[in-house]
Amino acid sequence: MKYLAMPLQSIRSHLSYRRQNDDAEVSVVGGHQRRRLEYEGISGRDDDDVTTTGATLDDADRRIIFLNRPQIQKFCNNNISTAKYSVISFLPSFLFEQFRRYSNCFFLLIALLQQIPDVSPTGRYTTLVPLIFILSVSGIKEIVEDIKRHRADNEINHRMVEVLRDGNWTSVRWRDIGVGDIVKIPNNMFFPADILLLSSSEPQAMCFIETANLDGETNLKIRQGVPATAKYLETKDLLQLDGTVECELPNRHLYEFNGVLKENNKPTVALGPDQILQRGAVLRNTAWIFGVVVYTGHDTKLMRNSTSAPLKRSTVDTVTNTQILMLFVILVVLSLTSAILNFFWTRDYAKLYWYLGISEDLKSENAGYNLLTFFILYNNLIPISLQVTLELVRFLQAIFINFDIHMYYADTDTPAMARTSNLNEELGMVKYIFSDKTGTLTRNVMVFKKCSVARYMYEPGNTPEESTIVQNLIGKHNTAPVIKEFLTLLAVCHTVIPEKFEDGSIIYHAASPDERAIIEGARMFGYVFESRTPHYVEINALGTIERYEILNVLEFTSTRKRMSVIVRAPNGEIKLYCKGADTVIYERLSPEGQMHRDTTLQHLEEFASEGLRTLCCAVSVIPAEVYNEWKETYHKASTALQYRERKVEDASNLIENNLVLLGATAIEDKLQEGVPETIASLLDAGIYIWVLTGDKQETAINIGYSCKLISHSMDIIILNEGSLDATRDIIHRHVDELKSTDMKDCNVALVIDGQTLKYALSCDLKQEFLELCLVCRVVICCRVSPMQKAEIVECVTHATGAVTLAIGDGANDVAMIQKSNVGVGISGVEGLQAACASDYSIGQFRFLKRLLLVHGAWNYSRITKLILYSFYKNVCLYVIELWFAIYSGWSGQILFERWTIGLYNVMFTALPPFALGLFDKVCSAETMLKYPQLYKPSQDAKLFNVKVFWVWIVNALSHSVWLFWLPMMMAKGSIWYDGKTSDYLLLGNIVYTYVVVTVCLKAGLITNSWTWMTHASIWGSIVMWFIFMVTYSNFWPTIMLAPMFLGMDRMLFSTFVFWLGLLLIPITTLLPDVLFTIVHNTVFKSLTEAVRESEIRRYDPENVIRESKTSRLRILPRRRWCCSPIGRYTRVRHEHTQTGGQLRL
Repeated sequence: MKYLAMPLQSIRSHLSYRRQNDDAEVSVVGGHQRRRLEYEGISGRDDDDVTTTGATLDDADRRIIFLNRPQIQKFCNNNISTAKYSVISFLPSFLFEQFRRYSNCFFLLIALLQQIPDVSPTGRYTTLVPLIFILSVSGIKEIVEDIKRHRADNEINHRMVEVLRDGNWTSVRWRDIGVGDIVKIPNNMFFPADILLLSSSEPQAMCFIETANLDGETNLKIRQGVPATAKYLETKDLLQLDGTVECELPNRHLYEFNGVLKENNKPTVALGPDQILQRGAVLRNTAWIFGVVVYTGHDTKLMRNSTSAPLKRSTVDTVTNTQILMLFVILVVLSLTSAILNFFWTRDYAKLYWYLGISEDLKSENAGYNLLTFFILYNNLIPISLQVTLELVRFLQAIFINFDIHMYYADTDTPAMARTSNLNEELGMVKYIFSDKTGTLTRNVMVFKKCSVARYMYEPGNTPEESTIVQNLIGKHNTAPVIKEFLTLLAVCHTVIPEKFEDGSIIYHAASPDERAIIEGARMFGYVFESRTPHYVEINALGTIERYEILNVLEFTSTRKRMSVIVRAPNGEIKLYCKGADTVIYERLSPEGQMHRDTTLQHLEEFASEGLRTLCCAVSVIPAEVYNEWKETYHKASTALQYRERKVEDASNLIENNLVLLGATAIEDKLQEGVPETIASLLDAGIYIWVLTGDKQETAINIGYSCKLISHSMDIIILNEGSLDATRDIIHRHVDELKSTDMKDCNVALVIDGQTLKYALSCDLKQEFLELCLVCRVVICCRVSPMQKAEIVECVTHATGAVTLAIGDGANDVAMIQKSNVGVGISGVEGLQAACASDYSIGQFRFLKRLLLVHGAWNYSRITKLILYSFYKNVCLYVIELWFAIYSGWSGQILFERWTIGLYNVMFTALPPFALGLFDKVCSAETMLKYPQLYKPSQDAKLFNVKVFWVWIVNALSHSVWLFWLPMMMAKGSIWYDGKTSDYLLLGNIVYTYVVVTVCLKAGLITNSWTWMTHASIWGSIVMWFIFMVTYSNFWPTIMLAPMFLGMDRMLFSTFVFWLGLLLIPITTLLPDVLFTIVHNTVFKSLTEAVRESEIRRYDPENVIRESKTSRLRILPRRRWCCSPIGRYTRVRHEHTQTGGQLRL
């Protein structure tokens, strides 16, 4: 096959560099690589020292495991613990976590100050008891959750496995396994540690494993022991094993392992990822395996990856904490003011009220005590129960998300799952969404659609014989040799594992959906992949069985963007089959291998324009002597303990050259169900959507059109620049153009590739680039790496201060998920890494609409009302102590009985916040989904901000004025039927009753959705106070408690004044609120309130939405669309050419 002939000079020159000198080695790698090698201190070393023996590594840099001998070094045991606490560590760890919160530290300080004699006006335990109760609730919750973890750990640690000890197989618990133990694992059993595969029941020490617990992938993977140990099939063979295993130190890289096996008097053997069986994986379709334990317990890769997600705090929490600090400052000011006023009052009235026993000497001595007294008296301005109430409400809100049947994906039995409850309200404030494409917007179920071979485009037929490509091959078309090589490549160049059934059918287990689709495509053309062993693969090529010996597999990585296999064909030729991205294949083509370059490139653009995923295919024939020379180089690289990955990549680059282009494949990845509708709704909700993908630019753009992310009325800016200067010029030009227009109304989409993005995110351009992106309606970043995804999310989050959400389904999306304010993972085909690293996980992208527009908006409204109401009710009651201080000579005397003060938050007003936080909703879920505009109030933080917070505080202050002075005037001079008059405590209970009734009715006033739970919480709280009063008033002397409260119920309930005030005072207090609500909902009615009113009246809200749009257009009659000084802003495409950026209109 003359057309496949290769020039050998370049390959030989590459291979000969290692035998010439070290400088030649560096020149091949490149100047920047030389600097890197010199920096790392290995530039001048003999390669053998680094790769074959690992002699350059200190013992501290590697793990040495002795076989069939005691270990010199002590290693981690195999007992694992995922629990947060132990019996000994629980109390200090729990208290440390709790008192990291400022509010708990504050209340602990108050509780300690109350223990000082004659300081606390409210008693010694009124803060301590509620604080202990709240901490106990949190502690019990932590204990219950941790007990579950301990039980799971014990179940795992007590599993049994067979270990070879003293010449016999002994069953031991997993926790008793040690490094260096030889174990036997039967079929369908989990691996108890990270194990080096020695031999198995299958030929050539092969075995099959399932790694669903590690990466979520359910397809089988092949592992194979090295030939040196494959012969150890019996116990006596294993006992003769003598030597060491030297490997890297424990790390968290699931797909990497470097080591060497050194048997005595035998050659050193390289060990790699194919020989490692990781803890958490399961042995499948293999009777048994023998292996050596290399990593145990928390040193295993599974446990090394069990790291906690970064701590995220919601925006609402941040605002709340800031306002708590402001309230604390006000508390200190009030305490100082009260203490100063007490000093002046004592100076002026001490002699007049001599019977109080206030002497001149006590004035200065009592100043400090008075300050502490008022500090304790006013401490309840900050609600002690807020934190535990928020935790419980958020926990229950998360359960609502988990059990939402409308977000359950039946096809994969995947419900929605809230993995954290701290960000529930953050779902209602999302401004930017960063989405992966493959598997997130698309199904990640690949179907082979088309291919291009030697200038011709082909599609599969119903049968292989009906396919034009097969007809051309059988008919000896002039492109038949290329077609044969192309189909052979499809059937041979992969790592797929076939599983045959008795009926002759074959199921392919592939590491990625793309590989499975390519194998299926080859089968549709009559090239069927039949079987695989570690040394060869067999294919059925149109009825002829062909065996290809596998010499080397150069695996795919995100850096290489290609994979290759080196095979010995049935005719004895050594060939390299390579498939990968067009950018990396084209730059490796030989001058003679570019005959179909331009046509194939045109076909690639056509495929991409249809939204298809593309791969280029190429081949080269390698002379035996060249391959043998390269094999030595590759062996040294693959046995290196230091910089192995880089050395293997460099060695692969040497052989993956001088390729002949065969053609390209096109695979369809269909959109998920409901994606266009979901994106349209999210855009209507005012959310900006960015797509970050590794696909080709044309593919991403066409997916953008098909999913309605880009509309045909939208202008597109495409940035493809090859240098920093060109990128700077083009970004500055667009920023200047957009600054001259109404930037808020730009209906523009920006598309940028990974190379240009690298320049755009440089320090001197980042600000201008973000400015350009933030005025665009849609941004699509193509050919981006996982780290670039994370960097984009982080930049936008910090630059805008808005709430960002990242959603993805693969391991390459984990970084951006953790960088965003809210991370959403999709449990998809690519595994569960993204779902496990996320804050919320869903089964399909379309469920994001309900998660944000319904649960997000509801939870934001509920949590904000809960927080505002909690502060309101506390200020409303406890500021009354300030008003009473005017009449008590600023002495710190309390108006209320001390235990009623402590139980106010815990019992009498505890239920309304729960009702607001769990059941309140402005509109129904159907309405929220139908009209995404209803999401904007929560998104814009209109319901909770500094202004709203202090409006509520002022409202509470005004209510406290009414609730103190109206009863004060009403009860003044009142005489009971037995001739007794009221005292301060009776007045306090009257006021307290009116406060409880008022704040409960206030909860009803702000409630939008009444349920039986709402009724029970409001009316039940009022009834609870009356029952408590009756009970508490009769404690003494049966129970030695509250002697001053004895008979309080009879005095209170026996006067008409109390009942009249109970009817009038709460109504009078709330009357301004009612009038304000009426006026606001009539004159200043918001869109949300108008839609809610339509729902209540059972009108169609469509008319309200239409009127809202019409009124907005009337307000903005001169709206300007984004335009350019050069004319109408039509499609603007920037392509990098040899002469720079070219503007095409």
